[in-house]
Amino acid sequence: MTQYLLSVLFVLLLLPLNAAADLRVFSCEPEWGALVTELAGDHARVFTATTAQQDPHYIQARPSLIARMRRADLVVCTGAELEIGWLPVLMARGGNPGVKPGTDGYFEAAAFVPMLEVPQRLDRAEGDVHPNGNPHIQLDPRNIARIAPALSERLAKIDPENAADYRKRLEDFSQRWQSALQRWDTEAASLKGMPIVVHHKSWAYLNQWLGLKEIGTLEPKPGVPPSSSHLAELLETLKATPAKAVIRAPYQDPRASEWLSKQVPGLVMIEMPFTVGGNAQATDLFGLFDSSIALLKGAQP
Repeated sequence: MTQYLLSVLFVLLLLPLNAAADLRVFSCEPEWGALVTELAGDHARVFTATTAQQDPHYIQARPSLIARMRRADLVVCTGAELEIGWLPVLMARGGNPGVKPGTDGYFEAAAFVPMLEVPQRLDRAEGDVHPNGNPHIQLDPRNIARIAPALSERLAKIDPENAADYRKRLEDFSQRWQSALQRWDTEAASLKGMPIVVHHKSWAYLNQWLGLKEIGTLEPKPGVPPSSSHLAELLETLKATPAKAVIRAPYQDPRASEWLSKQVPGLVMIEMPFTVGGNAQATDLFGLFDSSIALLKGAQP
């Protein structure tokens, strides 16, 4: 009996050590949490600070988030000032020097992709303008393919003991992703040139990938709520240049897009998932793009 108890005690003593060996990853947005899960598997415990129902520009630096930041081994965010309103506060209050910008524990996805809509001049009178370009890079799956190798190498660098496994998982993910890219390109071929209206300037990367034609926005300026005068002007534009769909993210107020879709015959209102968890189909990165293409194709006659 004594030998049995000693054996049990030995196993229990090992459990915390094994758990502590896992990487604690703080992901700013769901897409990066999903990508870390693909690349790290059981080696990482991933916490995601935002959901698909939240605008990633604006969240509160809650004590629970500060605590997660304090314990993180790796922080994975979009960057390009998407999180400028809350991430610096979390980092300052978290007091974790290992994940500050410039360290191996901090990873910005935007550093590894070509940025779109970089402003020629900065003027806050133009609304919510990002000086480094449009930060919603997750909406082009080719960007995911660019970011994955860099993120895998970062995981390997901060956890060299499992480096071989990270690289093996990257190879597997990349093969599945390239196969999905070929399938999506085929499925979405009919969407090229499709005219759309968007709620916010969030969709540049999706538009570039699929060849969608953005002919108007519900917001008069980025981050400025739709006004009745602007919507009236947009309605006149659509009479001359009809659109097939008006799209928005789950966290955006649906009233303006609902109103516009009722005024314009054949204009379909679509709530796009925007990120992982945005609807029942977008449970992972693959589902995000499967769902997005299916929703857009559903607006075609």
